[in-house]
Amino acid sequence: MNSIGRIPDATVARLPLYLRGLDVFPVGGAATVSSEELAALAGVNAAKVRKDLSYLGTYGTRGVGYDADFLRFEISRALGVANTWPIVVCGMGNLGRALANHSGFAERGFPVVAAIDTDPDKIGVEIDGIAVYGPSALASVVAKHDVAVGIIATPPEAAQGTADRLVDAGITSIMSFAPIVLTVPDDVDLRAVDLATELQILGFHLHRSRLVGGADVSGDRERDLLVGEGPV
Repeated sequence: MNSIGRIPDATVARLPLYLRGLDVFPVGGAATVSSEELAALAGVNAAKVRKDLSYLGTYGTRGVGYDADFLRFEISRALGVANTWPIVVCGMGNLGRALANHSGFAERGFPVVAAIDTDPDKIGVEIDGIAVYGPSALASVVAKHDVAVGIIATPPEAAQGTADRLVDAGITSIMSFAPIVLTVPDDVDLRAVDLATELQILGFHLHRSRLVGGADVSGDRERDLLVGEGPV
């Protein structure tokens, strides 16, 4: 079996899609799933599914497919969701509260165990069942709950300081929703989710589709249409 450490990043990014697709098959139901079925559920092509799963040492049976339960186990093991990775959410504004209450985290092995905020009215109370602490308590919270992941949902101006405190507390896996570039040590895994940027990308595609009338354009012609150049 290939080492999990040798799985390409692009494959790792698709494994959660396969795991989510397998949710349609009841656990313990002895179901099988073909690469074509899994591809349709994940929104990719079947050849890519087979290639990705081969990195897990899972090849299925020709004419039968993959055992859904075993495949779920193999993907979960590769992603580490067979373990439990406690989360602390930093910033309990609207976004932070939504993230803290996202049931999908706990279902995938990432329970939110605590939150951090600077608002005196929130510190020392529970919000939606999550205990809120002040920034000075972060290190003790991380140690007490064995926190593995820190989520940053603070305003941009507080994000870098929050990242620094998470690193100082021993957190090496950080997900940031702050629309700002953060600097962390090389041994810290930082995932940035900029919702505004993602919306702007969607806006670009909307603008392009309307500009070209839905036509399939590419290369110089597409560039000319977008910037208003080319023959008139």
